[in-house]
Amino acid sequence: MSKVAIVTDSNSGITQQQAEELGISVLPMPFMIEGKTYFEGISLTQEEFYQRLKTGAAISTSQPSPENILQLWNDLLKSYDEIVHIPMSSGLSGACQTALMLAQDYEGKIQVVNNQRISVTQRRSVLDAIHLADQGMDAAQIKDFLEKDKYNSSIYIMVDTLVYLKRGGRITPAAAALGTILKIKPVLQIQGEKLDAFAKARTTAQGKQIMINAIKNDLIKRFDRPLDNADMWLDVAHTNNDEAAAVFRDEVLQTFPGNESYMDHLSLSVACHIGPGALAVTCTTKNH
Repeated sequence: MSKVAIVTDSNSGITQQQAEELGISVLPMPFMIEGKTYFEGISLTQEEFYQRLKTGAAISTSQPSPENILQLWNDLLKSYDEIVHIPMSSGLSGACQTALMLAQDYEGKIQVVNNQRISVTQRRSVLDAIHLADQGMDAAQIKDFLEKDKYNSSIYIMVDTLVYLKRGGRITPAAAALGTILKIKPVLQIQGEKLDAFAKARTTAQGKQIMINAIKNDLIKRFDRPLDNADMWLDVAHTNNDEAAAVFRDEVLQTFPGNESYMDHLSLSVACHIGPGALAVTCTTKNH
């Protein structure tokens, strides 16, 4: 049986400590803050990131360097036969394309999974990969399974402020100003490659209801599941909004009783573009 290593990046929300406990490797995502490079979970904590974001510091995201990726792969191949590498969605970063290109030199020993996931849904893919490796699948089989499974997931995110979407050029200053006056809270969707507009809410309560209704629609129409005991993961994520996220998770589980939910921070790569205060809910097929 092939000995398979699992690699992901910090966009999965998996910390270095959690990675050690799971027996996997997590590449920290680099950030440029005022011209200096920091690494998520290594030299940049969640608290430090949001503090710098609040002060208006110039923050931009990057991707792991080819040198760091190759060094990790080469080190792992001393102990493992193959590697499954699960980066963030190719629609949100060039990290996947870089890894695919680098893997070409490894004669099939490195299988890069392009399954359009990020944050808690990417974490689910990693946990699935660990389970599949434990079941005896080789790297190519795991990649094939995860890529076939990629659309069995949705994320809905309610943004609390339009400041950061404006700062990143994703909406015009005029639209941001009007939206702020009208107290609009956009609800965004990640399903497949891109972060897309989904709906507009005027209050937090309305935004949460829009997201819950979207999950209801997915469970019934896309997945043909009951709302109770749907056998799906209904995970909740947020940007620096722990208390509100815990309340929201309770509301989600009251609406969909008998389901399971994990709560985590949205990755800093997403937070960089949408700012603090966001709430998100996801649905993902259970594979084990």
